[in-house]
Amino acid sequence: MTTYAVTGATGGLGSAAVEALLDRGVAAGDVVAVVRNPEKADTLRSAGVDVRVADYGDPTALRVALTGVDRVLLVSGSEVGQRVSQHRNVIEVAAEAGVSLIAYTSILRADTSPLTLATEHVATERALAESGIPTVLLRNGWYWENYLAAAPQAIETGVLYGSAGNGTIAAASRRDYAAAAAAALVEAAGGEVYELAGNEHPTYAQIAEALAEVSGKPVRYTDIPEADYAAALTDAGIPAPMAAILADSDAGVARGALDSDSTDLATLTGRPSTPLIEVLRTGLAAVTA
Repeated sequence: MTTYAVTGATGGLGSAAVEALLDRGVAAGDVVAVVRNPEKADTLRSAGVDVRVADYGDPTALRVALTGVDRVLLVSGSEVGQRVSQHRNVIEVAAEAGVSLIAYTSILRADTSPLTLATEHVATERALAESGIPTVLLRNGWYWENYLAAAPQAIETGVLYGSAGNGTIAAASRRDYAAAAAAALVEAAGGEVYELAGNEHPTYAQIAEALAEVSGKPVRYTDIPEADYAAALTDAGIPAPMAAILADSDAGVARGALDSDSTDLATLTGRPSTPLIEVLRTGLAAVTA
């Protein structure tokens, strides 16, 4: 019997990964959901999953959470700037606990990516290599859900702003990446590097067209300089450091940093990635419900 742990299991990707493991036939009792806030884990408990509370910054709690675990899906943390030390905590505790494999959610082509976001992922990949634990790198591309936050305003004003130029992006849905992670966690032997990208390659102008189709209102894309886009994000309430990272990622789209012809995602999931239009339609319906 193999025991699988998923960190960040009440987050969007982590919870979807737990669901994907169960969908693959893994018994709920063989799944450990490592969560920071137990109050958000009722659905997991109801499914029979073993819920254990631990924060990435608390090695003592992590030791308890990973006791008896064979394979770990390390979902990258959300606190940009602190993730390397947090991930190291998980990796070091996993090594102490005798974990036999770690699958880590990195970023597309992390080792060559020009994106600022890649820095902490590269450092984490290095820490994994140094740990000696067999590792699977799940280098996730962009999430279609990332565009849902800006969608209502774009629909209301008729303009989607960004700094992506005419660059194309091979994103996928959160559930696509979760399904791939579950497959790798169960099937991989260690040493695999998966470049995970969707099979659509729209420009931002085409994303705006998709928003128009879903909403029934005209939406066009307007490209602005990276610094101006960062300022606009800050004005919208996003903290300046994160706004700068998001603008940098947008500009990276113009340089092809988030596009890929890799078929690893479809290979792992056994199906094409979820269409952008479907993610937008479902996501906007949830927002306006």
